[in-house]
Amino acid sequence: MPASQPRSRARDRNNVLNRAEFLSLNQPLKGNQESRSSSRKQSSQAGAAGAQNSNPKERRQSQQLPEEDCMQLNPSFKGIAFNSLLAIDICMSKRLGVCANRASSWGGARSMINLLGITGHGIPWIAGTLICLVKSSTLAGQEVLMNLLLALLLDIMIVAGLQKLAKRKGPYDINPGLLDYLTMDTYAFPAGHASRAAMLSKFFLNHLVLAIPLRILLVLWALCVGFSRVMIGRHHITDVLSGFVFGYLQFRLVELIWMSSNTCQMLISIW
Repeated sequence: MPASQPRSRARDRNNVLNRAEFLSLNQPLKGNQESRSSSRKQSSQAGAAGAQNSNPKERRQSQQLPEEDCMQLNPSFKGIAFNSLLAIDICMSKRLGVCANRASSWGGARSMINLLGITGHGIPWIAGTLICLVKSSTLAGQEVLMNLLLALLLDIMIVAGLQKLAKRKGPYDINPGLLDYLTMDTYAFPAGHASRAAMLSKFFLNHLVLAIPLRILLVLWALCVGFSRVMIGRHHITDVLSGFVFGYLQFRLVELIWMSSNTCQMLISIW
């Protein structure tokens, strides 16, 4: 032990780093320690502030997400019923679209079904009403024709407005024809042909004296015109049914605002 002590002292003397001018190299810098400690404090403070700022947002999200998940996972009974009926309507409408294109099961009858649909279009009916109005010579006939013209114009405006609001597309991607663009019948809900056919059939049944076979044929014509739009893939079943309902309501509206013979004569003289 006494011999080892002088050796260790000799080693310390010979070590260059133990000299006075090199002692600062063996000691850590106080400035670095202070800067490191301050940077750590700042980072910890910034992290705490960020956590405080993010905590309200995270809390809001954590409060909102479960409610949204609950709404998606547990919809109301009305929502389930509505979605189920909508799915059934789309499925049945696609199955009944047997003339939607040439490759369909009844693709060869597409031209005939389109021709049946033209009989319920607004432009031919307006043109025919104007021609009959010009050739009519009786006051009663002119009164009926003027109110029929009013009913046709109201039908076009009401259906076009409802379609713009609903903007529902048909079961098949079929572009509207030229006559459809002229009457603004470009969407599916409600079916304009169905509403017009229902309104016209009710109008003729009330204001024309027809035999029973003609009355039956008139009702069958309105039904065929409505459901022909489903066969060619332009409308859903609910679009056609709602069209029948709106057609009846339009007829009731025309009955309420029915123009008298004097009013009709005044309008005819102005025209």
